[in-house]
Amino acid sequence: MATIRDVARAAGVSTATVSAVVNDSAYVSPALRARVLAAISELQYAPSAVARNLKRGTSQLIALVVADLANPFFARIVCAAEAAATAWGYSLVVFNSDEKPEAERRALSRIKTLSCDGVVLVPVGSQSQYLKRDFEGNSMPSVLFGRTVDGNRSDTVTLDNVSAARQVTTYLLDLGHRRIGTITGPLHLSSGRGRLDGMLEAMQARGVSPEADHIRSGDFRENVAYSVTRDLLQQPDRPTALYVANGVMALGAMRAIVDLGLRCPEDISVASTDTIPGIGGLRPRLTRTEHPVDDMTNEALRMLVDRINHGVELPPRKVMFQPTFVLGDSCGPVVGHS
Repeated sequence: MATIRDVARAAGVSTATVSAVVNDSAYVSPALRARVLAAISELQYAPSAVARNLKRGTSQLIALVVADLANPFFARIVCAAEAAATAWGYSLVVFNSDEKPEAERRALSRIKTLSCDGVVLVPVGSQSQYLKRDFEGNSMPSVLFGRTVDGNRSDTVTLDNVSAARQVTTYLLDLGHRRIGTITGPLHLSSGRGRLDGMLEAMQARGVSPEADHIRSGDFRENVAYSVTRDLLQQPDRPTALYVANGVMALGAMRAIVDLGLRCPEDISVASTDTIPGIGGLRPRLTRTEHPVDDMTNEALRMLVDRINHGVELPPRKVMFQPTFVLGDSCGPVVGHS
């Protein structure tokens, strides 16, 4: 394999001249440039991208830390981020925190070791668990995706979670439901808290209060949602409708309904925030709000590249996307009691 010294020897120039031609980092006369390029072609010299990037102080790597790769929603984000990073001339390195703050900290440490140029992070910890030095100052350009951390000065790209939950809950209320239960996400996460707040706001606006025992956490996990839904729907005062705070939990809730011998929407109406690939094939079709995942991901990558190029001194930017309401067949008018 030819080296830069081989090219310099063949072209009759210094290695500095070869480097200047390869990196376009200094003026080289047309005659010398032609000789260098001819030698590169003849020797089939391939300059090391790693070496060039190190010299420039860049790795051309962007890191993405998602919360749960087993959740198809995050797999979709990875696909969208890969395409966006490539379009910006970067390679993507993906980490999975599995909703565990310690795994997230290990990922951030590894990202620093790899000298990534920036990171898009779906945060999983509570505010008190975060080490702000991982995101602030001159450590690394970063964008928080889907969730926020109070007091953090990173750029953020999020969904209007309160609006998403409010839209779905209002629809259930319009159908006459008053005993509305919910399967929430973890309430230390801004997405989990925001979706519960949106549901409570919608109910309060109609003068309705949920029963405390009808609010259950499903941890954004399908199997947990399955278990708590079974427990909730076996109560004598079970709710007539369920608002489920994400797509994979909606799958768990629907499985529990079937296994209990109940019918949706005749016995229990179900609506959710968030979607996952294939959920439109469920029968009944799920009434839900959806994230503009591709647009959110593209915006996160655009903001990150902008910060990489223009420095961390820029004021933090916050972009919030609006959800779309998708009407399915999983909700019906309240029957029996209200």
